[in-house]
Amino acid sequence: MAGTIEALVPGGEATPGPPLGPELGPTPVDVQAVVQEINDQTAAFDGTEVPVTITYEDDGSFEIDVGVPPTAALIKDEAGFDTGSGEPQKDFVADLSVDQVKQIAEQKLPDLLAYDLKGAAKEVVGTCTSLGVTIEGENPREFKQRLDSGEYDDEFAEEVAA
Repeated sequence: MAGTIEALVPGGEATPGPPLGPELGPTPVDVQAVVQEINDQTAAFDGTEVPVTITYEDDGSFEIDVGVPPTAALIKDEAGFDTGSGEPQKDFVADLSVDQVKQIAEQKLPDLLAYDLKGAAKEVVGTCTSLGVTIEGENPREFKQRLDSGEYDDEFAEEVAA
C-alpha cells in the first residue's frame, strides 16, 4: 500500500503532530525519521511554510520532495511582516527593493508559468499588489507598468540556471 502525502510545513520546524502525524501514523514509515529528514531539508527556509511531498513504500522506505514556498510567504519573509493589508490598494504594509523582487522571482521561476525572469517578476509584483506591498516606495501597479515599458530590462534580462 505505497502512497504519497502532501503537506505544508514550517521550514526546519516540522513536528510529529499535525499536519504530518495524523497522515503518517497509519503508514509503515518511522514518523520521527520522516520529520527529521524534512527538518534537515527545509532548514534553509527557517519557519516559512514549505510544501513537501512524502512518497513511501510498503517496506517503510520513503522519499521527500521539498517544493518552493508560496510567493506570498517569500514576500512576507523578505519584507519582514506577518499579515498582508486588509485594504491592499490603500494601506501598504511593507516595501521591497527591485533586487528583492528579482531574488524572489529567481527562487520561484522553476515553479511559475513564466518563460523568463521578467515574467516571473511580474507574477511576484502581482502578489505584492494583493498583499499591499510597495516596490521602491511606489504602488506595485505603477511599478509593473514601468517594468512592462522596459525600464528595468537590464535588471531582469539575465537568464537564471533552473
